[in-house]
This record gives sequence, C-alpha cells and structure tokens, in this order.
Amino acid sequence: MTEELEHYILRHIDPEPDNLARLNRDTHVNCLYANMCSGHLQGRLLKMFTRMIKPRRVLELGTFTGYSALCLAEGMDDTAELHSVEINDELQDFIESHFAESPMSDRMHLHVGDAQEIIPTLGDGWDLVFIDANKRNYIEYYKLIAPRVNPGGFIIADNTLWYGKVTDSSAHDAQTEGILRFNDYVAADDSVEKVMIPLRDGLTVIYKKPQTLAK
Repeated sequence: MTEELEHYILRHIDPEPDNLARLNRDTHVNCLYANMCSGHLQGRLLKMFTRMIKPRRVLELGTFTGYSALCLAEGMDDTAELHSVEINDELQDFIESHFAESPMSDRMHLHVGDAQEIIPTLGDGWDLVFIDANKRNYIEYYKLIAPRVNPGGFIIADNTLWYGKVTDSSAHDAQTEGILRFNDYVAADDSVEKVMIPLRDGLTVIYKKPQTLAK
C-alpha cells in the first residue's frame, strides 16, 4: 500500500481515539521496535471485529504496549472480558498505566509470562483470539488455542505475510519458517474456515466450524 493511499484510507475511517494516539506516541518515544504497535487502521479493524463477533471471552497473545488490546476491548460489550499475555515483564508498568485509562480497565487482565505456559491456566470458552506473539511459536499457540475456542469462534493471526518473506525461497530465518509452518498447518485444517487479508503485514482470520460442519 502506498503512503498516499494509506493517508486516504485514514481520512475516511473513524479517527484514532485520543488515548490510543497518546499510547502510539508513548510507544514510539519510549520503546524499541515501536513499529510492532498495531496502529490506527489495524486498530479500527480489530475494534470492528469485536463489534461484529460480540465475544464474551477475548484472548490476546502478545500485548506489546497494549494498543491492540485496547482496540479489542473498545469493541466489547459490557459482559465481555479480555485476557492479554505478554512475555516481556519490562513492559508491564507501561501496559498497565495505559490499560487504566480505558473504561474497560476492570475487564482487561494482563498476564506476564510465556504464553505456552499461561494458556492452559486460563480455561476454555474463547470466542475471539488474537495471535501476535513470537512468530516461531505460532503453530504451537494454535494447537493450544484451537481446542479451547468455542465452535463458531474466531482466531485472528497477525504478520502472516511476514514482510513478504513467505514467498522468498531464500528466507530461512526462524521467524519466517515459523510463519510458513503456521500458514501451511491452518490451510490444511478442515475444522476451520480461513481467509488471509493483505493488511499491513498480513492478517489471517480463522473461523472454527460448528461440529456439524467440521466433518
């Protein structure tokens, strides 16, 4: 997407809320790898997903500084809750300070640690899961999460085009290999429907079929 086209899109969608604009600025001033922040366009899309899906339980793997979590929470109704898992404990105070500004803060729960260890402790019954953590482990996250998602629930995976490296036969780094394995695994999984959206670095939206459709 060209910069001109992106600016056009941003002028024709809902504006970025003030608290998210502050978080975006704070992330770029204070944090390494600030480009990992979801940003205005993807953030509005994540909010729209929660509006459409109307989940009761939302799980995010990979909080970073909390931008995407706040967008997901913004679209939730008053009965929903969000759990977000971040491995970097140095970000905890930063994340929690921005979570506290959200009207949904009492239903947003941050868990600091390894997602593969934390996921089994959080129970089942997820309606929406957003995966944006260590790319090398995407397939492991998926195998842990898929059985815990309600039939009719959704999994959204970020970065599934991985800077275009998915079509570069010379790319053999661990992150690219992890994304390739994940993409192939999901593509072959008949228990789900899936679509890949070429937004930013690629979003894969995965729908878990009801049991009657999964055969």
